[in-house]
Amino acid sequence: MTAQESIFVSGANGYIAQHVVKQLLEKNYKVVGSVRSESKGEDLSKLVNSKDFSYVVVPDIAIKGAFDKALETHPDITTFIHTASPVTFRVQDPIKEIVNPAVEGTKNVLNAVKEHGKQVKHLVFTSSVAAVKSPKPDLSKILTEDAWNPITLEQVTDGLTGYSASKKFTEKALWDYVKKESPQFKVTAVNPSFVFGPQAYAIKDKSQLNLSADIVAQVFRLKPDDKIEPFAGVFIDVRDVAKAHLAAFENKEAIGQRLVLINGAFSTDLIADIVKKNFPQAQIPSGDLARSKQIVKEKVGKSDTSRTNKILGFDFISVEKSIIDTAEQFYNE
Repeated sequence: MTAQESIFVSGANGYIAQHVVKQLLEKNYKVVGSVRSESKGEDLSKLVNSKDFSYVVVPDIAIKGAFDKALETHPDITTFIHTASPVTFRVQDPIKEIVNPAVEGTKNVLNAVKEHGKQVKHLVFTSSVAAVKSPKPDLSKILTEDAWNPITLEQVTDGLTGYSASKKFTEKALWDYVKKESPQFKVTAVNPSFVFGPQAYAIKDKSQLNLSADIVAQVFRLKPDDKIEPFAGVFIDVRDVAKAHLAAFENKEAIGQRLVLINGAFSTDLIADIVKKNFPQAQIPSGDLARSKQIVKEKVGKSDTSRTNKILGFDFISVEKSIIDTAEQFYNE
């Protein structure tokens, strides 16, 4: 790389986004991150501590023209990584409070890049496995990069179904836009499953971890006599998610693709077992590995994401390392 390329990261103080920012800086990119307030921007700047990082304040991504000024004032931005999306589960009206803002925010990004970011060559969109599969999947089917969550707006009744629908409909809006508008920039979606692994920088508030990391943190917070809530799903480490975001614009084969990130199955019992073996100070109940196998069999369907894995071309971090590195930060910082 001759001149330093500038990359824009929306929602730059998020769990995944901070890792994206960190890896971009490590690879000598300049990074402009959007945050919702000046104080969040200052906090992030202190954590990042790099002359190549700057931030812009975008208070509400759903407001028309939210990103216009940011792109106009940074004409050197060549890639836009859109990680920002509303994640809230305590809502009165999930369509109004989750689905619509997420869809509008994505449309704002697409229009801003088309109209005010003529030099932008690539848009990387952070989607989710929630856009690919139903919360109650048909276990007889093999999940691939071509699958879509069948949820309809009529089925949205609460925060969880709202989140699931928001991921599907924002990504649908993305691909519909590409089809209709044939924009000057190339598009890649990144669809992670449950995301585990340490925070990129220090943990500021252990009570406010993101949804996926909180599945792990809930196990960490158990008392010795507590029962482990049986839960299972598929996971990916956050550092691999960030790496995939970089590959999404650095690798030509990723253009127009959905990179579905699944490393394997996990359960809450498996998490407890890994923590118990590696952290004697953790006063938590022991994980039941027999129950873990059973719940994975009952709840986790099969997937074939070999297309994604071939494009990425790197090995994923194991569930053991992911949990150990997360626990290390949680217990020892």
